[in-house]
Amino acid sequence: NGYNIGVSITDAYVEVVKEGYVKTYAEEGRGTSTYVRGSSDSLISIVSTGGTIVSKVEYETGAVKPALTAEDLIDFIPELKDLGSIEVVDLYRILSENMTPKHWSSIAEVVGRRILGGVDGVVVAHGTDTMSYTASALAFALRNLPQPIVLVGSQRSSDRPSSDSALNLLAAVITSINAPFGEVVVAMHGTISDNYVLVHRGVKVRKVHSSRRDAFQSINDIPLAKVIFPDKRFVVINNRFLSRCRRDELIIMPKFEEKVSIIKAYPGIDPEIIDFLVDKRFKGIVIEGTGLGHINDKCIESLRRAVEEGVVVVMTTQTIFGRVNMNVYTTGRKLLLSGVLPGSDMLAETAYVKLSWLLANFNDLNDVKKLLIKNIVYEINEVHEDYLYPRWYHGD
Repeated sequence: NGYNIGVSITDAYVEVVKEGYVKTYAEEGRGTSTYVRGSSDSLISIVSTGGTIVSKVEYETGAVKPALTAEDLIDFIPELKDLGSIEVVDLYRILSENMTPKHWSSIAEVVGRRILGGVDGVVVAHGTDTMSYTASALAFALRNLPQPIVLVGSQRSSDRPSSDSALNLLAAVITSINAPFGEVVVAMHGTISDNYVLVHRGVKVRKVHSSRRDAFQSINDIPLAKVIFPDKRFVVINNRFLSRCRRDELIIMPKFEEKVSIIKAYPGIDPEIIDFLVDKRFKGIVIEGTGLGHINDKCIESLRRAVEEGVVVVMTTQTIFGRVNMNVYTTGRKLLLSGVLPGSDMLAETAYVKLSWLLANFNDLNDVKKLLIKNIVYEINEVHEDYLYPRWYHGD
């Protein structure tokens, strides 16, 4: 069944009944699409990039096989047919940790073409580990959206009784048709049960648990909506969103700069790491700073040199919750004087993607710097309410 089996090495007898073979599947999809007509007039395009959600177990070998046709999905989730006709685009078959900015560009172009072609909903099936990066990338690359773009994944494969894939995908399609917003969002389980799926803003979401079904949480924001089961009811829970635009207003800017890096500040960090990136002609650096946005004093001279040589440097905080404020302590003020930009409450991965996108699409560094600290798609939340900070268990 695709999972390890433990066998006692004593008093065990193993008989080979049949010899099989393991198939391998290319990372590049066929680039083709399959189609199944549904019972309504809506057309939903599901762009498959890989991950557990679009896979099934091949029981002859125990290997996980991409299930990439519309027929496969309808067999797996018959209710999809009630929501409209389903098109499945076989774009990639890769693990999400192997995603690169080039993949983001391709996904944006394919999704953009589908939107301009008149589809009623777009869902992107994606591995969960780096889904928030791709969600941010699509949020910047595709703006003035006439409909939401819904990224969806699963923590458990479809052969497992505890699989979350069917519910997540069903909720993603429901969101793509019914949501009033024109934003890139992530649809994943809201609890470990099957009672609802949360719809998170793509630039404010992070995977915060390695294996739980409710691994995705909105950070410094609340989810935009939820899909409640079993009645499949779509409910908006955050009225602060970008509304749908006209289809002809769509802006497609799919380029991303690859020479951007993230540095995590830590005790004992060597400034030569920064010097190395500058020498290798990196164009942007995102710092995950401590606290309000700090890094060891001995790095400041290297950061000053980076800025002087045309590298754009932005500070975020590794605390996850809260925002950067570099005016409070001496270190922060020195960093500001050296040319490091404050990233407000942007997640480090969102800042990384945004900087990559800006550097690829704007030639003037002054424009890049101005837009980097400007709110474009609600990646910056200016007001933090107490309810945005989670309350962990503190005992009875």
